[in-house]
Amino acid sequence: MPHTFFAPDLAGSAYTLPEDESKHAVRVLRLTPGDAVVLVNGRGGVYGAEVAEANPKRCQLRITTEQQVPRRPYFVHRAVAPTKNLDRMEWLVEKAVEVGVDRISFLRGARSERRELKLERLEKIAVSALKQSGQAWLPQVDELTDFNAFLPTVAPETTFIAHLEEGERTALSHVAAAGAGCCVLIGPEGDFTPQEIEAARARGIRPVTLGASRLRTETAALAAIFTVHIARE
Repeated sequence: MPHTFFAPDLAGSAYTLPEDESKHAVRVLRLTPGDAVVLVNGRGGVYGAEVAEANPKRCQLRITTEQQVPRRPYFVHRAVAPTKNLDRMEWLVEKAVEVGVDRISFLRGARSERRELKLERLEKIAVSALKQSGQAWLPQVDELTDFNAFLPTVAPETTFIAHLEEGERTALSHVAAAGAGCCVLIGPEGDFTPQEIEAARARGIRPVTLGASRLRTETAALAAIFTVHIARE
């Protein structure tokens, strides 16, 4: 199977890999002129190409085929409070991209243990997962945002908040199949506060449950993505 490279700025009938990718292609993958590769631009474009010049500093490719992959007919958005252990968020981003997600937002809530987040590493992991899984659309990855500032930015009719507090909650699987998209809010290890849950409800955001088990933050976020896809199928 041809190796895949990320080419967000691809235009025209030729493309030159960046120096780090060129070195990897020539020194590690041992690609030579005529070898086939695949390029993705993260916006649905998938391109067949072949190596024109195997230079470890400027590996030049010739585009041979072009395909535009349409987006799925529904939008999958996860807004999650990042865990103190960043490794768990890296795992979530990787798996979410592999499974299929359109947007990942990070929330800073009252009980959040992580108050800052640098996206560069997470964005690189998203690109790597895109190439590995054969996806054509790179999800939007948002900066860490205060919970109360985030709420007005989403449509309440397609947004749900998953929490563990007592009270009426609908199974996500029962409501995820409706509408053009689905955004699910996932809280930190200590869950959302009652005040945050009430603030979401006041904006028309409905509470949901992911099942009887108490899930880790990153597990809950991934389970929510799976649930939406299964409900849509």
